[in-house]
Amino acid sequence: MNLVQWLQKLMTNFGASWVMFLMLGLSVISVAIMLERGWFYWSLRDDIARLAEKLRDELRRGDYEAARKALEASPSAEAAVVIAGLLEADRGARAAEEAMEGAMALQRMKLERRLAFLGTLGNNAPFIGLFGTVIGVVEAFEQLGKQSTVAVKSAAVAAPQEVMAAIAEALVATAVGLAVAIPAVAAYNYYQRLAKATLANTSALSHVLLSYLVSPVEQPRKAVRAAADEPEEGKGKAAKPARSDAEGEA
Repeated sequence: MNLVQWLQKLMTNFGASWVMFLMLGLSVISVAIMLERGWFYWSLRDDIARLAEKLRDELRRGDYEAARKALEASPSAEAAVVIAGLLEADRGARAAEEAMEGAMALQRMKLERRLAFLGTLGNNAPFIGLFGTVIGVVEAFEQLGKQSTVAVKSAAVAAPQEVMAAIAEALVATAVGLAVAIPAVAAYNYYQRLAKATLANTSALSHVLLSYLVSPVEQPRKAVRAAADEPEEGKGKAAKPARSDAEGEA
């Protein structure tokens, strides 16, 4: 028995049923991941536009403690990243930026967790189903090969039935593979878009904080106060020579 015959016997003995059970198990895992990821993203929902406006108002007043409390009240991943920057705000804008980049990397890992399984399953489930189809086709041709030229009349009814059953099993394997792959790909693309949108909102919210750390609110006030005090000092200096001239005439 050569290698081809051995592989053919191995495939026909087991059939394509094990492929069906494998696809069924993968589909159960896929659905569980979809539900878990859906609940995770649902728990992070928040009005980011309102949160950014509230953060901007608190930072404009210079109340960083109130800004931190407002962010801690939000369950969003965006708020968790900006909180990391606020905790390092006293060390400067550069330290806050580095802290937020590290927090964003951690949030990205949480957002994309288990999505690789959905993407891999969506790409490979049709091939697994195709493998079951190949096994079914091999079985069909084996049934055709078993027909004897001597007993062709007696096998004319039984053999086609076995051939059609093998082909039907092969088509079911393909259908199961597509049924598992399509939802996995759709869920993977949807959750990837949610992750990208969340990271984009995080970047926007972190830049709100950095804009106030790079240019603090106190600096414009000091500049205005210095500009207002400068004319008064000039007037005082100009009055001194006039006073000395009066004394000289006296």
